[in-house]
Amino acid sequence: MKRFWTTTTTIADGEHFAVLLDGKPLKLPGGRVLCVPFSALAEAVAEEWGAAPTEFSPDDLPLTQLASTAQDRVAQHRTEIIRQLTAYGLNDLLCYRADGPAPLVAQENGQWDKWLDWARERYGVELFITAGVLPINQPAETAARFSAALDAYTDYGLAALGVVVPALGSLVLGLAVAEGALDAQTAADTAFTDELWQEANWGQDKEALARRRGVTADVAVSRRFLELCQG
Repeated sequence: MKRFWTTTTTIADGEHFAVLLDGKPLKLPGGRVLCVPFSALAEAVAEEWGAAPTEFSPDDLPLTQLASTAQDRVAQHRTEIIRQLTAYGLNDLLCYRADGPAPLVAQENGQWDKWLDWARERYGVELFITAGVLPINQPAETAARFSAALDAYTDYGLAALGVVVPALGSLVLGLAVAEGALDAQTAADTAFTDELWQEANWGQDKEALARRRGVTADVAVSRRFLELCQG
């Protein structure tokens, strides 16, 4: 797409804030005006559009995409999105351990057990672990507690978690990022414990490295989005 505007500003609209491109409201793909309840987010979205190159794509506007998701998707399908995110917790990456070799098992235990402990202390959830990939059943109350934790988030928070959780393959790690207990780089390194162990022993894979960097960038943007949606 080609840049068609020169200036970007924001304007208060009651308790919400709109972004203006050359004085005209920024509209979402569905035709609705982008209007958010957080002044910091509106300012950041305006800066994002102001910094967009002459030839740009949606990837140049990640905060806008998240705000659009919150308004056009999460607000319309909130219950289903909470169900989908809860499902990640019931099949969390951290619960599926390697059955060998012993050094990899030790690495996983060292990296992952502390976050299951964190989830237990923070949300009262008890997650069972297994060796291998065969699915295991988690306690029934775990789903209810994860759902309640997710329901406490605004549509904007759920939009961010909708990126972070699938990227990491873990609701536990996603919630830890959302609460500021994990930074983006550490979260990605934790999620890719197996892959990093393999690289340390057998050499680096350029495609895998690029994928991890992409995940880290997505998590970092989503974490920033969450911070902009506070207050």
